[in-house]
Amino acid sequence: MAERKIPMRKCLGCNEMKPKKELIRAVKSPEGEISLDLTGKKSGRGAYICPDKDCFDKARKGKRLERALETKIPESVYDAMLDELKNN
Repeated sequence: MAERKIPMRKCLGCNEMKPKKELIRAVKSPEGEISLDLTGKKSGRGAYICPDKDCFDKARKGKRLERALETKIPESVYDAMLDELKNN
């Protein structure tokens, strides 16, 4: 039996290609709400990031999430995402 292909995604913080299941997806819903998608199944535009505070800080500082999700992200949303990231 043939091996299954593992989907790879690039982390916005460290720019490394990693298996999709190792990363956390940030998603902008069709309504414009931005949140972390821990299941990877929410609809909307997504961007991937390592479940690591350093990668999150790099993506935040370089505004990489804003560019990937094509929207301005308020600081309060970043803080909520960081709290959610710490809890996992």
